[in-house]
Amino acid sequence: MGEPGHRLADLQLAIMHVLWDRGEATVSEVREALAVDRPLAYTTVGTMLTKMEAKGHVTHRVEGRVNVYKPCHERETVSRSMISDLASRLSRGDVTELVCHLLDECDVTREELTQLKKLIKQKEQELNNGK
Repeated sequence: MGEPGHRLADLQLAIMHVLWDRGEATVSEVREALAVDRPLAYTTVGTMLTKMEAKGHVTHRVEGRVNVYKPCHERETVSRSMISDLASRLSRGDVTELVCHLLDECDVTREELTQLKKLIKQKEQELNNGK
């Protein structure tokens, strides 16, 4: 269903969002960006980035005496992988069940429903054209 290996815990995902938004960042910059929602020690962020690098989620370059981290994967790739994994684990691949749950549990606007209808029509056309 998607690329395997993009399971990220909450803190890891928050760090990735900082890196995706900025392109690259130091430990201090990541810590500062996260401080609004969660104050963390410098060592906590540094340790997490080291673990994420070992798992292939980020890479770094050395600039002077600091490491500058950047993501190894695009936001879209990780999002697709994590959503596919979640759908597979929660609803065993049953797309209808997953969508029904999301529609019931989320505040969906008229604009979002309109967009969803367009996406469904596009998918129907793809299937009818043999894609």
